[in-house]
Amino acid sequence: MREKLATDPADNTPLYLQLASNLRKHISAGGIEVGNALPSERDLSEMTGMSRVTIRKAIETLIEEGLLFRKQGSGTFVAPRIEAPAFLTGFSDDARRRGENPGVIWMFKQYAAPTEEEAATLEIPASSQVARLGRVRLSGGEPLAIEHAVVPARYLPDLAQLGESLYAALDAGGFRPVRGRQRIRASLATPTEAGILSIREGSEVLRIERLTRLADDMPVEFTRSAYRGDRYDFVSELKYEPTDR
Repeated sequence: MREKLATDPADNTPLYLQLASNLRKHISAGGIEVGNALPSERDLSEMTGMSRVTIRKAIETLIEEGLLFRKQGSGTFVAPRIEAPAFLTGFSDDARRRGENPGVIWMFKQYAAPTEEEAATLEIPASSQVARLGRVRLSGGEPLAIEHAVVPARYLPDLAQLGESLYAALDAGGFRPVRGRQRIRASLATPTEAGILSIREGSEVLRIERLTRLADDMPVEFTRSAYRGDRYDFVSELKYEPTDR
């Protein structure tokens, strides 16, 4: 690995950028597998002869790119790309499918009157109540998404019993969504979002708007989310359908 990370003295590029480039190439070539830890800053310093400050700047560069991530007290690891399936699942189910432990940090869960847009989207009277849910979604202790969901109150009669999974709570009441439609667009993280998701301000995020429905076609959930663009790929299967000519 020492040879792979060697920098070129004749190159005027800052040393930390040369090291970041060499680490990137080494990881891409399979030198360090996804999920595995990098050598410590001290070990990298001994391997390369560079200062700890230079090593740290190179690592920070790759963390900002999303190639690496830190676990407090554990070290720096090669980040996996998460392939989110194009079918109706919740965040918790999707994390468990990947063998990870989902988690949640609640920002708020409360009953409120719907906005005009929410009432129209959920096809409910403006005088009715909705459950308004704001939470940070975690996987393996790492913040990956911010979700703001609005659900007609009749589908969630007891918010005190609501755990980490909204879909599990809906399913328990017999209101599991069976179909839906979502829109995904690229955007940049606001300062608040960047702080919550532990990413740099202006980093890429994927904004997702989802409306799901019950078997009787009634809307059950209207959610707007911001997912980390450095960690997520949303994957769809494509099928050719011939048209009449």
